[in-house]
Amino acid sequence: MDLIFVKRSGKFDDLTIIRENGEPEAISCPKQGIIPHDMVHYAAESVLAHRGFLSLVNEGRSAEFGTKGGDSEEAIERLVEALQAEMWGGRVPAADLIATYELACAVRGHTVAPISEADVDAIRQRLDDLSRQWSAVRVNEALKVRF
Repeated sequence: MDLIFVKRSGKFDDLTIIRENGEPEAISCPKQGIIPHDMVHYAAESVLAHRGFLSLVNEGRSAEFGTKGGDSEEAIERLVEALQAEMWGGRVPAADLIATYELACAVRGHTVAPISEADVDAIRQRLDDLSRQWSAVRVNEALKVRF
């Protein structure tokens, strides 16, 4: 599945998802001052073998469904939220990020997807690469990644 993120000048960027059968689906991504939310999903889900939003979309679910998946998908959503918070506020030790993620899962009442400090480091590297690439994208230009 291809993900084509297009930087826009307004309050939203665009994401077009091209499934293996060639079927496209477009959604808007609210700007966050960092990379788009769904790009953070890509970083996390492409490193981990856990199901999240993009995994469900890749299996044929509409991208408009939001984050209402099962326990595994909710766990990945909490991880993405923790990673975004870190991108806005600055890096913390990997163990602290994991503890924050685990607490968010506990508060929401679902299980934690297993994640190691090495996983966090790999996701951070991917986020750093994506952030550099996204910063170089001009308005109305795209960044394409393969999931």
